[in-house]
Amino acid sequence: MKKTRKLIYVHIVHTSQDMGSLLEKVKREYIAIYGEQRWNQHLKEVDALWAKTVEKIKSLPLDYRKVKIYQDGMPVCDREVEIVNKLAADGNTNHQLLLELIEKGATIMGTEEPALLIQERDRLINSSGQKSLPYDDLMEQRDEYIAKRIGSTLNEDETGILFIGALHRVADKLPDDIEVSNLLDYENSHRTIIGER
Repeated sequence: MKKTRKLIYVHIVHTSQDMGSLLEKVKREYIAIYGEQRWNQHLKEVDALWAKTVEKIKSLPLDYRKVKIYQDGMPVCDREVEIVNKLAADGNTNHQLLLELIEKGATIMGTEEPALLIQERDRLINSSGQKSLPYDDLMEQRDEYIAKRIGSTLNEDETGILFIGALHRVADKLPDDIEVSNLLDYENSHRTIIGER
């Protein structure tokens, strides 16, 4: 089967801005386990990873009028652009990048089932002292929904960009006619177009 739909898989690390109202709780628990110096180092490493991701995304030779953006934590709600604008204005690096791509002609897509996101938020609020939550039924339900959403909205000859946390396993659940490459693989396979970076 010829694959006419493409998806660039971008593994992301959540920034402190992504944590919203959970930031103080996460920070307090992290510092209690690892110390304040390690917390500050973690923030610097996350910033460096995002700087590299932004640079790689901006170097992609894409016709953004044929690009759909799928974002971890973005509910299907008809207010996606408003959410991106608000979070970008709040200093969220991920959403500042999304806003730039939208301005180039890309379309932001509602990506996740709102009810599942509420369950995830409640679970994070109630978790205590866990460094990370396991891949479980809730994560699998989220991934299945995301994969179906991409499958039903990404058209032939379009490219999707999926910004997703490392714990997710969306790629395994996508329709077979979608060609998936992670950001680094895509960059390497298009090196002659992009040029050495």
